[in-house]
Amino acid sequence: MLDLNFIQQNVKIVKKAIKNKNIELDLDLLLRVAKKKKEFQQELDELRQEKNILADKLQNPTERNDYLIKKGREIKEKITLFEKDLQKIKNQFDSLMAKVPTIPSPDTPIGKDENSNQEISRWGKIPEFNFKPKDHIKLGKNLDILDLERGTKVAGYRGYYVKGKGVLLMLGLVNLALAKMIKKGYSPFIPPTLVKGRALFGSGYFKGTEYDSQIDEIYQIATADKEVDGNASREKKFLIGTAEPSLLAYYADEVLDKQNLPLRMCGFSQCYRSEIGSYGKDTKGLYRVHEFMKVEQVVISEAEIEKANKLQEEMIAISEEILQDLNLPYRKLQICSGDMSPGKYRAFDLEAWLPGLNRWGETGSASNFLDWQSRRLNVQYRNKKGEKKPVFMLNNTALATPRTFIAILENCQQKDGHILVPKTLAPFVGSKII
Repeated sequence: MLDLNFIQQNVKIVKKAIKNKNIELDLDLLLRVAKKKKEFQQELDELRQEKNILADKLQNPTERNDYLIKKGREIKEKITLFEKDLQKIKNQFDSLMAKVPTIPSPDTPIGKDENSNQEISRWGKIPEFNFKPKDHIKLGKNLDILDLERGTKVAGYRGYYVKGKGVLLMLGLVNLALAKMIKKGYSPFIPPTLVKGRALFGSGYFKGTEYDSQIDEIYQIATADKEVDGNASREKKFLIGTAEPSLLAYYADEVLDKQNLPLRMCGFSQCYRSEIGSYGKDTKGLYRVHEFMKVEQVVISEAEIEKANKLQEEMIAISEEILQDLNLPYRKLQICSGDMSPGKYRAFDLEAWLPGLNRWGETGSASNFLDWQSRRLNVQYRNKKGEKKPVFMLNNTALATPRTFIAILENCQQKDGHILVPKTLAPFVGSKII
């Protein structure tokens, strides 16, 4: 979220960002609620101070009398009412503040939706086949490395099994990505995939302050957990859709040493997404599924936009290297304002060519959030003056298995239906052909 002082001093700029990002938010209402919250807090503080003064007098036998006792009771009742009203105002304020977007970068294209995203570059040659290419569904079934029918039988809609050399291929992708990340100086993590709500709110995976099953593409665990003392836990738990929330929350409520920044992390995890907002889209195959494996990049940097932008470019360049290592044709897009989530300052997508589907398909996204996430998670560092400042947070998909898996099957297919394994993956698969 943004700093309230910044919002109050830059109302026109924030309103413009709200409009450009297609966010439903009455900023004037937020400012009125913020003012009301401040006034209530001041009155409550004054009442508490008066209560403390009275308490001191009542402890003195020479000053204690019925009038002071009665007045003390009245103040206590007022405080109780003010605390209830103030909590309601705080809840409204928090709900509105959660919707305030980061101001997009100056180079972000302005547009309503994905149709306004701008292609920046392309790499590789789209393959030309002397036969009609198959999609990954037919290829996977014919090679007996993918079973969607039994996946649906066991797991339901969007369920799937990867089998045989398909498993070696998919795990090879993960190992290739991890080796690349470690070589580039990123510390590897296997983070928790079952997390508290704060990690998801803090990273922006809740649209509001609390989980909403109707709009948040997150799975909540229904089973009650137990605390160390054996009592039922009141903490709600959720499955992550990417390692990003777990990695960002690793340093929640901590003050980092500036000398250690930037911190580069990569996380391998299973990922779970309900895909509520994608109902009716890509209903067949692996393109849009409920669970998959992914290697995610996260960088925590000092609060300097120029340095953060360079780090973002470094991150996406690594993803490009991985696609190039796999010899997969792809394009790079800069995401427009209307296609970015509220917290993003600057974003890019990589899309690989998928011959069987005859279109580009997103394989990863690189986002710079500035301090929008770190304010929620309370991650800070000390600058040269010794002052505490929120860090900047960035993330990027190093590699997501399903869509890269699709791209390899469809781009590397041969006329006889077999797959020519990319050279970088052949050692993991154990053969050059599947």
